Amino acid sequence: MNPMFTITNEDCMAMMSRYPDKHFQLGIIDPPYGIDVNSMPLGSGKYKTEKKWDDAAPGADYFRELFRVADKVILWGANHYVSKIPHDSSCWMVWDKRNGDSDFADAELAWTNLECPVRMFSFHLAQQSRMEIKDRFHVTQKPISLYRWCLTKFAKPGWRILDTHLGSGSHACAIDEVNKFEKMGLTLTASEIDTEYYEKALAKILKHQQNETNLFG
Repeated sequence: MNPMFTITNEDCMAMMSRYPDKHFQLGIIDPPYGIDVNSMPLGSGKYKTEKKWDDAAPGADYFRELFRVADKVILWGANHYVSKIPHDSSCWMVWDKRNGDSDFADAELAWTNLECPVRMFSFHLAQQSRMEIKDRFHVTQKPISLYRWCLTKFAKPGWRILDTHLGSGSHACAIDEVNKFEKMGLTLTASEIDTEYYEKALAKILKHQQNETNLFG
């Protein structure tokens, strides 16, 4: 595993409790949305499971601790739980999925406390590398390129990055790429409470690190 990564299989509240105030310069997080994604007719497909991790979005305790340990934060899917976030935002991120005329969502949104206008990233899932498509295992897995865009646009070299819900590990793969190709020197501290996802994410990250080619779309 990359020595600049600290990835644990535990509840994120326990993980965050070990760090002092504003230890992380940036958190990029894709938490549960509280929409029970596994019961939805679209978007789950063969990745649908009986897991109940998306039954509820994080609560007030989570956001209080998150904003204690992280200075800047990007929270994907926040349009589903924005009433739980104790701050307004003028800077939302928009992932334009370029789905065209379909029943799938045209875009995904992220709340941020960054000081900039609304920003948009346009990327279709078909643009992912063959390896990334083949290794998909998580129902809400986000593309590595989305995280890479967030990091290169909003992080600064040497920053400590936080992810409280690692999920598929795409975030870690993106950090591996920007460190390798952009020489950003970022560190990642992440947790994943689900043991199955944790083990699969570690395997995906290791495979990615061992590949010598640039995998982003």
